[in-house]
Order: sequence, then C-alpha cells, then structure tokens
Amino acid sequence: MRVNKTKQILNQLRNYESRNVTFTESDGSWPIVWERARGANVWDAEDKKYLDLTAAFGVAAAGHANPRVVKAGQKQMNKLLHAMGDVHPHALKAQLARELSRLTFERWTRKKSKGATGKTIFCNSGFEAVEAALKTALLATSKPGVISFEKGYHGLGYGALNATHRDHFRWPFRAQLSDFGHFVEFPSASKRLPEVETAIRQLMKRREIGAILVEPIQARGGINVPPPKFLPLLRRLCNEHGALLILDEIYTGFGRTGRWFACEHSETIPDLICLGKAMAGGFPISACVGRADIMDAAWPVSSGEAIHTSTFLGHPVGCAMALAQIEEIRKQKLVERSAQLGNYLMKLLQSNISNPQFEISIRGAGLMVGLELCLSGGIPATIVSLRVIKEMLHRGFILLPEGAHGNVISFTPPLTITKSQLAATVNALQNLLGYRKTS
Repeated sequence: MRVNKTKQILNQLRNYESRNVTFTESDGSWPIVWERARGANVWDAEDKKYLDLTAAFGVAAAGHANPRVVKAGQKQMNKLLHAMGDVHPHALKAQLARELSRLTFERWTRKKSKGATGKTIFCNSGFEAVEAALKTALLATSKPGVISFEKGYHGLGYGALNATHRDHFRWPFRAQLSDFGHFVEFPSASKRLPEVETAIRQLMKRREIGAILVEPIQARGGINVPPPKFLPLLRRLCNEHGALLILDEIYTGFGRTGRWFACEHSETIPDLICLGKAMAGGFPISACVGRADIMDAAWPVSSGEAIHTSTFLGHPVGCAMALAQIEEIRKQKLVERSAQLGNYLMKLLQSNISNPQFEISIRGAGLMVGLELCLSGGIPATIVSLRVIKEMLHRGFILLPEGAHGNVISFTPPLTITKSQLAATVNALQNLLGYRKTS
C-alpha cells in the first residue's frame, strides 16, 4: 500500500510547527508539499507535476533551480560557507555592492551631468531591507514620520509593520507598535492624484515626515497599478519637503514588470530602493541601496561596532548566487522577455476570460498580472476566487490570491515561462470559469 507522503508531512507540521504558519484544508485539498522544482515546473511529494504561476512569491525569476545560479552557490559553499557580516568581509560582498550600484543609481544617472553611485546595506529578508531604509531616512532627515499607502505591504517585522496597511497583520500587535506611520490612499486612477497630493501635503505640514515609502506596483495589495504621474508626484513632494523617497521593489525588481525596476516606467529615481525576492533566485538575501551621498550623510563611519548589522549580513553564498542571477537575467534578456510575455498574457486574459456573472478586471505590468473577480456592484468574489485557485491547483497550476479580500488571482511566473505554458494556463482558467467568449 502506497504511503501518502503529503499527509505524513502535513501531520508532522501540524504537530511541531506553530499553527499560524501553514494553512491546511480539513479535506486535504490544500496545500501541496513541494519536493523539487526546475524551470517553471514544480513536483510535489507524490511526484505530481505542476506549472508554477507564482515563481514562489516572485523569487524564481530566472527559473527554479537555474543551473548557473545553483552552480555558483555550490562552488561558493565549497570555498567559503560563511563569513563575518560587519567584521571580516569577503570579496563577493564588495562585488555585489558594486553591481547593485551599477544596476541602479549609476545606470539611472549616467546621462546626467552629475552621475550618482549607490551604497548598500545587505540584509536577509525583504522586511529587513525596508527597516534599513526607514533607519536611513531617520538618520538622514532627523524626522521620524513615514507616509505609506493603503493596501500597501512592506513586511511584518515591527518596523515594517508600522508601514504595512492591512489590519489583519497589524491589529494583534497594535499595543507594541509605534505611531510613526501615516497612511494615504493608493491611487488607481489619475483623477485621484489631486486628493492624494492634498493628503500628503497636509501630513507634511502637521507631522515631521522624513520619508515616503511606496511599492511602484502593489503586489500583495492586489496587483494595483497607479497612474503614470504618481511616482513623479511623490518625487516632487519629497524634494519640496526634504523627505526621502523609498521605493519598495522587493517584488517588482529584477525584471518582474518588464523593466529592471518598476520605477523606470515613469523614469522616477528614488533616494533609497529596497530589493529582495528575485535577487538571488532562492537564497535569502536582500538589500537597501541608497544614493551614496545620502547614505554617507546618514550613517557614521564604523567605529568597530556597527549600529545596524546581522550575523549573516552579505552572506557569501547569497552574494555568489545574486551575482549569477543578475547575469542570467541579463544574458537571457529576461527583462525584455517579461515585457513581451506580459503583453501576451494580458491580451490572452482579456480575449478569453469573460463571464456575465462577474465584473472582471485585468491589470498589471510585465509578468506581474492580476485578474480581479467581483460580483455585481464591485463586491469581492472571494469564495469564487479561492475555489478557482484550488481547482486550478488540482489541475496542475499553482496560483495565489492577492488583495485584502483574496479575490485577485495573481500571475507572477518565472520570467522563463513559455507562451504555450501561459496559453495552457489561460485555457484551464477559461474552462473553469465556465463561460467561453464568442466573437
């Protein structure tokens, strides 16, 4: 009799993992247990094959287990598995910091009379990069206030949680949170920009605001794309009021939206940019990269005891894999591929997904696309969306819900996915929604 490995593993997690982590359906329909992954495919513990439309939260931009990225990590493990964070450095940390400077501030300002360089604080996860940026803003401006946006998600560490909007995450810990975060509407249309500008100006008049923190495109908030003039507006307001513009590109960075970084769609240069997820293709490493003059003004020269560091800062294996990942994105032209395939996916969804029972909205940029399902009157069709995602899983497609109501089906696949794989996904989704649009 064949043993059900998935059931065994989930039972073990139920017994030994904190119960707020892994959600399991009582009927066994969710989740699957990942066994291995390659390219755009995942195999579960029962050896069933799936097409991954999530890239594991956007991490596997160059494909799961990209051979060159894996090889870089293995080679580094054999040479130097761990270094000493802020004490005794290793060469790859310097190389990656230089590469991130070239990829961001040097590339953005090379046509200007005064080019800029970037300086990096390495971290382990996305929320740590956000918190490094928040610390930088306070040190640079001496103003503690931060403006962030409704529906925004910047991680769940205590510093980042002050700028993460959803009450689901904030409410249980409200007694231990500070009050330096202030929320403003995230605009979905140009007509809302005047109201957003007024709200920000009022906050800057009443509070000591040292930074505006924003995702160029909200991911977990529901794949929300702001109007093109939004980021330039924030840049202008920061310049006027002596605040820093922090862009959280942890999800949108490294080609996800059809540009190296989503801010490039509106040619907006931030003061600080937070990077993670796809940076190393699977190794936990992130970075806060700031304009060099701002970083130097904010952070004092080390006296031998860094005031912001961690044991695994600039981990050598993570640095090796990040350098290889960036090179893979560049060599395979995955940024351009993301733009092309994103257009293809959007058109495919718009042409084939239709159902008179729902109000359907399709939006995104590059291979970051959301399909929102609502009932008449804009009521979130949460139950339907979650049911569709679970049924797609049983049919071999891994998708995730986004948005506060979980009614946005998101598509953030590896940038190596093929047109035929995207078409197969849309076809399965079309059949599942039960209505075929005719010409």
